[in-house]
Amino acid sequence: MFTRRELLTRCGQGFGAMALGGLLAEQVAAEAANPLAVKQPHFAPRAKRVIHLFMNGGPSHLDTFDPKPALAKYAGQELPGGTPTTERPTGAVMNTPFKFSKHGESGIEVSELFPHVAKSIDEIAVIRSMHADVPNHEPSLMLMNCGDARQIRPSLGSWLVYGLGAENQNLPAYVAMCPGGYPIQETQNWQSGFLPGIYEGTYLNTEHQAIDKLIEHISSERTGSARQRAQLDLLAELNQLHAGPQPDAVLDSRIHSFELAFRMQTEAAEAFDVSREPQHIRDMYGPGVQARQILIARRLVERGVRFVQVWHGAGQPWDNHDDLEIGHRNLAGQCDQAIGALLVDLKQRGLLEDTLVIWGGEFGRTPTVELPKEGLNAGKVNGRDHNHYGFTMWLAGGGVRGGYVHGATDEFGFKAVENRVHVHDLHATILHLMGFDHEQLTYRHAGRDFRLTDVHGRVVRELLA
Repeated sequence: MFTRRELLTRCGQGFGAMALGGLLAEQVAAEAANPLAVKQPHFAPRAKRVIHLFMNGGPSHLDTFDPKPALAKYAGQELPGGTPTTERPTGAVMNTPFKFSKHGESGIEVSELFPHVAKSIDEIAVIRSMHADVPNHEPSLMLMNCGDARQIRPSLGSWLVYGLGAENQNLPAYVAMCPGGYPIQETQNWQSGFLPGIYEGTYLNTEHQAIDKLIEHISSERTGSARQRAQLDLLAELNQLHAGPQPDAVLDSRIHSFELAFRMQTEAAEAFDVSREPQHIRDMYGPGVQARQILIARRLVERGVRFVQVWHGAGQPWDNHDDLEIGHRNLAGQCDQAIGALLVDLKQRGLLEDTLVIWGGEFGRTPTVELPKEGLNAGKVNGRDHNHYGFTMWLAGGGVRGGYVHGATDEFGFKAVENRVHVHDLHATILHLMGFDHEQLTYRHAGRDFRLTDVHGRVVRELLA
């Protein structure tokens, strides 16, 4: 039994291998000339693009998409069987202050915090059995975004752009939006790691609306496009002379970033201007920063942007160690209408079927109340600590099985106990929906073939439509 390469070598006295070598050389040269050129995945994809709605800080699954009647029954009592260790001390069982009700033909229960999302629950696969590794923000953010809690690794968006390229050469293939500044771990969340820098996410502070503030240095007040083109051509020649015969990945990434910035001037202003949307669409998404950036996300994927990550805000807004009822109600109120509108809008435009929407944070929260530290929030016993043992995320569109609940946490929602899904499994499933075998999408670095899921991960096929 021969491999295809061996067969080509043996047939026609090696002419087949020569032809294959020529094709491979052409492919390498084409990718070097334009690393964002469209590439084919391993097999026919169900999704072509991703919108990742990141509720950074850790939303409580127990107050959003994973109802637990036992919380009311045991409220104020010690958790039977003992309390697992989390980041901070916790006490008695804390009931949810929010009501759950069934929605859609599927009858999936959703909290009153997300009435607009609930209207599209039949398009959503709710994963109630997620689990991660540790109860701390920094490593959990890195695990969720980059597949590794400690080492510098490329982010999910970077892997997808590396594997698929970009459908629009005049906009970034990977955009990370966060109003007011950076989340915890800052730009590491959308880093390209050891992949070429052209695959890194482009950050936008969506607190701003003016294009020159939203995207810094998008245009020049002193230099016209013709002169900028001449300057870039000269810079490219000088960079090539500097690089010499040896390829320089850092220098190549810098050249490509300059070229992308130049091309963005022709299309970015239009893409990010939500005022161009009809009034009824803007009304559907609602007012405020969340509505604007989620509407921008739809406009970007509609224009060929491969991966759009929408962060709720700077820092860790969903990290409600105290005043959870107030905090979660305010936060959900800021984004629920816009997320519900996004799902409806994508569907009515025919985009939901090949756009994967992901919702969730880096972990969940405990069913037990957090105990305040001395001198910190003294007297407040109305929040939940971090919980990596079990939490909820949901997927919609892009070949996902809608109106479906996968897995379960225990009676109190502390640990995932049924059909458990690790973050590596989630990544493997996302890559599968995008047309990739997660074990084969690799990049050689430091003498080893790396992948997003490292040596872990399985495709959760029950989530597939």
